[in-house]
Amino acid sequence: MLNKPIRITLGSIGVFIGIVFAILPGSILFLVAGLFLLSFDFPLARQWLRKSQKMMSWGARKLDKAIYSRR
Repeated sequence: MLNKPIRITLGSIGVFIGIVFAILPGSILFLVAGLFLLSFDFPLARQWLRKSQKMMSWGARKLDKAIYSRR
């Protein structure tokens, strides 16, 4: 496992990239990966990770429902 300073640095960079490039389709992966790394050391990051996972699941269900209803 990565040691704490490297984990915090990589997590912070991932969150920063995810926020800066929020308009690009793949940037959410950077945000989730950064929150994942930060969640080992910060409980607040763990809460945001859970929240983002719930929102991603909700969005996927909504998109699936919309696509299925078009048939």
